[in-house]
Amino acid sequence: MSFKLSFKALPAGLAALAMSLSVSMANAAEYDIDPTHSFINFKTKHLGFSWLSGTFNKISGTMDFDPAGGANQKVNIVIDTTSLDTNHAERDKHLRSPDFFDVEKFPTATFVSTGYSGDANGGTLSGDLTLHGVTKNVSFDVTKIGEGEDPWGGYRAGFEGSYTLKRSDFGMDFNLGPAAEEVEVDLFIEAIKKK
Repeated sequence: MSFKLSFKALPAGLAALAMSLSVSMANAAEYDIDPTHSFINFKTKHLGFSWLSGTFNKISGTMDFDPAGGANQKVNIVIDTTSLDTNHAERDKHLRSPDFFDVEKFPTATFVSTGYSGDANGGTLSGDLTLHGVTKNVSFDVTKIGEGEDPWGGYRAGFEGSYTLKRSDFGMDFNLGPAAEEVEVDLFIEAIKKK
């Protein structure tokens, strides 16, 4: 069964809308996230005196980016939770344990976007964040850092965003005191356009 849309058969307003959507979708391109130039960092208060910070060393995913902006922007990120790194082996072992990330049971965390409001330079990204076996719909602001051709014949685009989560919302309730309940997450994503 085939379906063919004829713009001529539509009223003028609907035809213009259909053509606009067609052009917009044609401008969206698929990108692969560059894991060597993308970072997901986190930090939380340590006893209310200072910050404890870390990163996940292994991430992957894909992105749809439309330079014209609009709702065609999409991202799908996979985080290897076993790659958690706070620059302290014993602390990392504890954070990977069932007290926190329980990486043997939940070796990955994911973010799958469900909507975007804004233009090509930035806006609000919404999606499902799955962490520690719990999925929550979250929204956060993202900003384009830049885009263009790279020295190796590819085309890249980079974005940054931040989100503050509550550990207890994702079933991580090991008592570190109230100052450590919130975790600030910073995303720096660089992606390469598929050829």
